[in-house]
Amino acid sequence: MKEVKLSVDVAGIQMKNPVMTASGTFGFGEVYEDFFSNELLGAMVVKGVTLKARKGNSAPRLVETPAGLINSIGLENPGVKVVLQELLPSLKKYDVPVIVNISGNVVEEYGELAGLLSSSSVVKGLEVNISCPNVKEGGMAFGSSPEMAAKVIREVKKSTNLPVIAKLSPNVTNVVEIALAVEEAGADAISLINTLLGMVIDIKRKKPVLGNIMGGLSGPAVRPVAVRMVWQVAQRVKVPVIGMGGISTAEDALQFIMAGATAVAIGTGQFVNPCCCVDVIKGLEDFCRKNGIKNINDLRGVAWNE
Repeated sequence: MKEVKLSVDVAGIQMKNPVMTASGTFGFGEVYEDFFSNELLGAMVVKGVTLKARKGNSAPRLVETPAGLINSIGLENPGVKVVLQELLPSLKKYDVPVIVNISGNVVEEYGELAGLLSSSSVVKGLEVNISCPNVKEGGMAFGSSPEMAAKVIREVKKSTNLPVIAKLSPNVTNVVEIALAVEEAGADAISLINTLLGMVIDIKRKKPVLGNIMGGLSGPAVRPVAVRMVWQVAQRVKVPVIGMGGISTAEDALQFIMAGATAVAIGTGQFVNPCCCVDVIKGLEDFCRKNGIKNINDLRGVAWNE
């Protein structure tokens, strides 16, 4: 059988395969360099960026659960100026699209961030975080209502010519309604899901484990929820969908693709297996080869057919 085509197009971002990193789990490209080349990835989504530096939430900020992790990092980052001047230039050496996740306390900050990051030749797309469950200002509040979500996306679109990806929250009643709102506002793609809001209590101390009390649950526990939401949204929107949530194997990734995702993102899986991304890429190719599939895109949305 001839070479399997794994390349995909996400809103004009050309990816050699459908596997990307999830924001907040991959640093700025340096974290896994000892394990594999970043150039093997379809795209690299770097750590979330805000206008000013953030120290993040108080410790403890991470707790393991039976089927995943709850994190309450709180968007710790050095601020956009440091990112532009010191961190992004080092990524020029990689032949892989770089997508920057952005977050703001107010709508206008999203627009300002988009404008500043658009000046970098390294940045090929912006992922707009309107769904972070562990920051007190902004974050999930923007993604909880169709009107506010759309307002943020319109502000970003005014400030950039880069592809704009709206990252949606699962902590809502109707994710399809919000997906349609951000699409109408100009989002070029939609990524989902972000983490589910959760908490753990230390029964000996009789107190919540996390310093911020609550945080975002990720890992295998959330995958069925994520697959369901991708399946719902991908059938209703015309823009590409990026699926994420509990992916650690090619079989997991295939569920998202068959549910309608054009690409997938891996986060927590990398903590368990530092080569998770490349293992999934190889697994996708092996699956296609064994099943006579010449193009990974032919699998997109096949689960819709009853």
